[in-house]
Amino acid sequence: MDENENMAAALRRLLDDSQRAVIFTGAGISTESGIPDFRSPGGVWEKYKPVMFDDFMASDDAKREYWRQRFARAGDMREAEPNRGHRAVEKLVQTGKVSSVITQNIDGLHQKSGVPDDKVIELHGNSTYTTCLDCGSRYELEPIRDAFLANETLPICDACGGVVKTATISFGQAMPEDAMRAAQIETLQCDLFIAIGSSLVVYPAAGFPLIAKEHGASMVILNREPTDLDRHADLVLNEEIGPTLGDAVGVN
Repeated sequence: MDENENMAAALRRLLDDSQRAVIFTGAGISTESGIPDFRSPGGVWEKYKPVMFDDFMASDDAKREYWRQRFARAGDMREAEPNRGHRAVEKLVQTGKVSSVITQNIDGLHQKSGVPDDKVIELHGNSTYTTCLDCGSRYELEPIRDAFLANETLPICDACGGVVKTATISFGQAMPEDAMRAAQIETLQCDLFIAIGSSLVVYPAAGFPLIAKEHGASMVILNREPTDLDRHADLVLNEEIGPTLGDAVGVN
């Protein structure tokens, strides 16, 4: 048995022994679906300067720049399909092994793979639809995209006239209290915490693995590159995510 097989076997043993696992995902699980991450060299923020939330709220020019950036990279998310890693996560949820998926991703691929909405905790929101920042009304993205690309029309809420934005958390915007609270509860209740495809540097979200570890859970980190939390983990796999997780779970 080679080292990779040993690692996959170790992950399988931890899953077999777990009664309530939580999965935490970052951009790395979705790059295999063709979605570039934001912070790595060549990532989104090297191409675009992010629009701060306060600037977005204060200026129509900033709003237009925000929507220009969103639609310039919209094809990546619109056309992306779940990969083997997403399918493995979905299987673990379906079988009851995993109680919830906490994600930093905004691409909706966990739901697209079949994970129920109520099992996905989105810490940074979701970029596949929009909401009114005043009344919370939801709007689909395509009509907004068509109108903006025609003449840069800024979307407003039909219900209250408020500002409409993708349902994501922008730089400078407060983290969603309900999602953070739900993630905290799941983290405290799990006996196995598996961090997948996250550099684990963006706080407060990156603090969840340590919280789980401090409360008695085993911790696994599956990421192509080392992270600062590797020394705390029970198992570290610096491997490709889809093949590694797919082999461990038995998903093609």
